[in-house]
Amino acid sequence: MNTILYVYAKGGAPLEHAFPRIAGCGELHVLALMPLPDTGAESWRAHCASITEVHAGGEAAVDEIVRHAKAVGADAVMTLSEFAVLAVAHAADRLGLAGAGATAAAKARDKRLMRESWAEAGVPIPGFRRVSTEADLRAALTELAPPVLLKPAWGAGSIAQLVLRSPDEVPTAWAQVAAALDKGNQVGMSELYETEADRHLLAEEIVTGSVDGWYDVPGYADYVSVEGIVADGVYHPLCVAARLPPIPPFNEVASLMPCVLPEPLQRVVEEVSRQAVDALGLGTCGTHTELKLRAGESPVVIETGARFGGVMITKQVEEVFGLDPIAMLTRQLLGERVVYPERMLVEGHGAAASVVAVPADSAGHPWRSTPPWLPRAVDWPAILSPGSAIEPVAAFDRPIGQAVPAYDPAAGVANWLGVFMLTAADAETLLRDCNAVLDGLEDGLNQASERVSGRTSSPGGR
Repeated sequence: MNTILYVYAKGGAPLEHAFPRIAGCGELHVLALMPLPDTGAESWRAHCASITEVHAGGEAAVDEIVRHAKAVGADAVMTLSEFAVLAVAHAADRLGLAGAGATAAAKARDKRLMRESWAEAGVPIPGFRRVSTEADLRAALTELAPPVLLKPAWGAGSIAQLVLRSPDEVPTAWAQVAAALDKGNQVGMSELYETEADRHLLAEEIVTGSVDGWYDVPGYADYVSVEGIVADGVYHPLCVAARLPPIPPFNEVASLMPCVLPEPLQRVVEEVSRQAVDALGLGTCGTHTELKLRAGESPVVIETGARFGGVMITKQVEEVFGLDPIAMLTRQLLGERVVYPERMLVEGHGAAASVVAVPADSAGHPWRSTPPWLPRAVDWPAILSPGSAIEPVAAFDRPIGQAVPAYDPAAGVANWLGVFMLTAADAETLLRDCNAVLDGLEDGLNQASERVSGRTSSPGGR
């Protein structure tokens, strides 16, 4: 039987979704470099032959992965976490196993190297500058066309992203970014291998996006993502995910499949994503490539990760297109034969979305109340279309009953209250329901709280 070592760090698909699919390909051993989640443990632990927790970073993390892989006789080493990608790539190289490749993985993690690689290859990207000091940021604001987005070079989940329009904003922005990075570290959203990651920032021009000439219907964001797999250096794009407009500044709230872009335009997106992924020289890994749409022009590439998209994106691919990306990647890392679509898939069955709940509505207006988090007590049929279904994802839940905090525009994923898997009959219904969840959740939670309080305060209630 094949033996697989999974390296855990925060991020990626929930373990209760990922582990059954990995374990279906061989004996699964887990090395946790961050504390494992308690949620869903009763379902995912049963798929593990062993679980070892060793909290380490930098080269020590690579040493631990290599040592543990040898101890269990691993035929493949993998992760679905953005923050462990580089450590796993270094370990796989040392072990002589298939992987993204350490040099290529660094380009897919450090957004400065990523953009420099793309600029050299002629991939369409925004103007950018490396930023290490306040002086660098001031200079960037004079050299780049405003507004400018300041972001961590090693970041993920929209943490510590700020929009600046003038050098006068630099001192305040610098302090806000530091505070947001600290908040991200507190929730485990930090790079494992590169210990100085928080010192590396990037300033880039904000591309003027537009859906004009792209979508035939309103309501979608002016950016998309392409999910794919690189197998022995060959890129296989699987499908496109549409997006809802992000909540300012750039906090993502929903990915939707299938994408309703006309097929010729999806092929344009496919080709630009291929240019971007090929320029990084990746070996074997999942990929998640984000692109900005522009009126009358080809898309601009925002970033590529050497891993699948997070939350429930791989589950969406399964639901709509009938592919299991996690199992496909696992088998590829094991050296087995994997059949990929001849071309990226553009038509599926039904529709599915990952919806991120934050304390703001779809327009970005912060909630006016702080209801307790009771997602399973919400009257969902009153919010959703007939026939649609929604399920809270336990792995992303905040403590049940805890008051919802105020919205913090710079906090990225630290704003997340929870994640929902939403399914609908078709793309039109799915789009309607995603907005209905974002706009109706505050009232739904308040009403749920009143019902729960009424039951517990009634005579004889418990």
